[in-house]
Amino acid sequence: MAEQAGPTWQDDAGRDLVRSFGDRMAMFVRGKGARVWDAEGREYLDFLAGIAVNSLGHAHPVFVEALAEQAATLAHVSNYFATPPQLALAGRLKRLAGTGESGRVYFGNSGAEANEAAFKLARLHGAASGRTRILSLKDAFHGRTMGTLALTGKPAMQEPFLPMVPGVEFIDSTIEALEAAIDDRVAALFVEPIKGEAGVMPLPDGYLESARALTERHGALLIIDEIQTGAGRTGEWFGFQHVGITPDAITVAKGIGGGFPIGALITFGAASELFYPGTHGSTFGGNALGTAVAGAVLAEIERADLVANAARRGAQLREGIAAIGSSLVAGCRGQGLLIGVALQHPVAKAVVAAAQEQGLIINAPNDTTIRLVPPLTIGDTEVGEFLRLFAASLASVEDALLLDSAAAPVSGAVPA
Repeated sequence: MAEQAGPTWQDDAGRDLVRSFGDRMAMFVRGKGARVWDAEGREYLDFLAGIAVNSLGHAHPVFVEALAEQAATLAHVSNYFATPPQLALAGRLKRLAGTGESGRVYFGNSGAEANEAAFKLARLHGAASGRTRILSLKDAFHGRTMGTLALTGKPAMQEPFLPMVPGVEFIDSTIEALEAAIDDRVAALFVEPIKGEAGVMPLPDGYLESARALTERHGALLIIDEIQTGAGRTGEWFGFQHVGITPDAITVAKGIGGGFPIGALITFGAASELFYPGTHGSTFGGNALGTAVAGAVLAEIERADLVANAARRGAQLREGIAAIGSSLVAGCRGQGLLIGVALQHPVAKAVVAAAQEQGLIINAPNDTTIRLVPPLTIGDTEVGEFLRLFAASLASVEDALLLDSAAAPVSGAVPA
C-alpha cells in the first residue's frame, strides 16, 4: 500500500492562520536582491517587494549587517529612554522631509500605527480650535485598525465593523469637491499623493497645491499619507516633494524599514506642538533595533542614489510595457517605481496567476490594474527579465480570452 503523504504547507496555513488574508499563493523560503525562492526551489523575480516594503530587495548586506550589529548591542529599552539610532533616524527623516528645526517624529511599528497617530493629531488640532470635521478621499486606503479604517474611503471594508469612529467625511478626488467641502470647521484633510490600493491612481494635477492653499486659508491640517509613496519610491523622497509644497504632517512606513516593521509620523511647524506627554505612545515604537535598521536602509538609498534610480527605471518600465503591444494593456499610471498597469478587461487576477506560473511576482489591487512596486535597486537585467516574463503572462491571458470567446455561443443564436 502506498504511503499516505503528510500535511502540506497549505494544510498548515489553512488550519493555523487567521482567514482574513485568504489562501497564500506560495511558500517562500529565501530571497536575494529582487529574487525569491519557494519551498520547491523555484526562482521568481519579485516585482511586489512585500508591497513596496523591501526597498533594498531581499537580504541586502546593509540590512543584514545593521540588524545583526544592533541586535548584538541593544535591541529595546522602551520610550522612557532615548537611544542613538532612534535620535539619528528622527534627524534623518526630518532632513529628508524638509521639516526644518521645528519638525518632530513619532515612531510606531506600521503604517496603520502612523496613521492612527495622525488621526489623533487631527483630533488634537480640532479640539484646540473648535473644529469637528475631518476630510478624506473616496476610495482612499489608510489602514485596517478601527481608527484608520474610519479614514479609509472603501465602504465595503468598513461595513462589517460599523459603526465607524465618527467625524470623517469622504469627498471625491477633485479640486472642485475639495473647494466645496472645506470650511472653517475642518480640522484636517488626509490624502495619498497616489492612491495605491485604489489601483495606483494619482491625484489630479494641481490637487496638492490647491489642498495646501485651502487648508492654510481655513486653518486645517494637511496630512499626507506617504506610506506607499515615501522612501524614494516615486523618484522623490516623498510624493509631496514633486510639487514643492509643505504639509503639516506626513506618515511613512513600508520602504523606510526595508523589511523591518516600522512606521512614523513626521510633523512640520506648529503641528509639532500638538502632542504632549500622555497623549500617545507605543511600547515597541522607535526601539533601537528598528530605528538602526531603518537608518541604515535610508542611508543606503541615499548612498546608492536609488531615488534617481526609481525615476529612471520607472520610465524604462513604462516604455517597455508600451512596447509589448498587448491588446490587454490600456496604459500605465503612477510615478517612479510605483506603477499601475491599466487593463482593458477585468482580468488582473488572471494576469497575476499567469505571471506566477512564469516566475514573476506582481499584484492586482483591483480587477483592472496590475501594481508594480519592485525593489529600488533594480537595473537593466531585472527590467529586461520583467518585460519578457510580463509579455508572456499577458499573452497567456490573451490566448485564454480568445479561446473563451471562440467557445461562447453567439448572442441570439438558436441551439442546434
